[in-house]
Amino acid sequence: MIVLKSAHEIEQMKKAAAVTAAMLDELPSIIAPGISTKDIDHWCEAYIRNHGMLPAFKGYGGFPAAACVSVNEEVVHGIPSKKRLLREGDIVSVDLGTVCNGYYSDAARTYPVGTISDEHARLIRVAEESFFEGLKFCRKGNRLGDVSHAIQTCVESAGFAVVRDFVGHGVGRNLHEDPQIPNYGKAGRGPLLTPGMTLAIEPMICTGAYDVKVLSNDWTAVTCDGSWAAHYENTVVITEGEPRILTLLGAEETNLSSNKEDAVHG
Repeated sequence: MIVLKSAHEIEQMKKAAAVTAAMLDELPSIIAPGISTKDIDHWCEAYIRNHGMLPAFKGYGGFPAAACVSVNEEVVHGIPSKKRLLREGDIVSVDLGTVCNGYYSDAARTYPVGTISDEHARLIRVAEESFFEGLKFCRKGNRLGDVSHAIQTCVESAGFAVVRDFVGHGVGRNLHEDPQIPNYGKAGRGPLLTPGMTLAIEPMICTGAYDVKVLSNDWTAVTCDGSWAAHYENTVVITEGEPRILTLLGAEETNLSSNKEDAVHG
């Protein structure tokens, strides 16, 4: 069942999302060759807690960290490790969320590590561009399939593949809610977009085939052919007019000091 959110509920999500957005914007300041994926996770968890909020991912389904940190061929759900050191030319995806007063935000970005290849720079760019192509259809009266189709068209026209096994989702009172949001599909299909819907839209794309497998840790998904992947995600609100992106710095006015005072851990 798709749960529509009230203005009050969206305001709580906005507070959580402001911290998520600011954190993702600051992450490039620490991402460099030689840093471990665990270092990234520690930094993210400290950032969240220092702003009076809770990490959405830690303990969720048994996940052991505050952030999913996925490198190169890892598509999603990379478990941070002290042993996994970033190298010049890598790309690293960081997927995370925060909780404010019981309401969730969820977002992801893929970052270059030092100087990367032109192909992988384009991969990162197209993942982001495909999100915004889908966003064009995040309006009252459209169908969810319109969003999915726009993402797929953008990605495939650039020569990349859309991962099929992992999709976006509703978000709000819980980290994962209905509806599921594939990054591929036919226009005109699926649920009708309605004001009050809060969606985590997250293209995951790769340079090779879209087939993935989950490693023996039961979390980390990697491409079967070893091709590299990029991930871009934001929490979006469907309104009577233009969609609102909650987890993009500059898209919403933020006040992190007031967020800290208002947040409750309960």
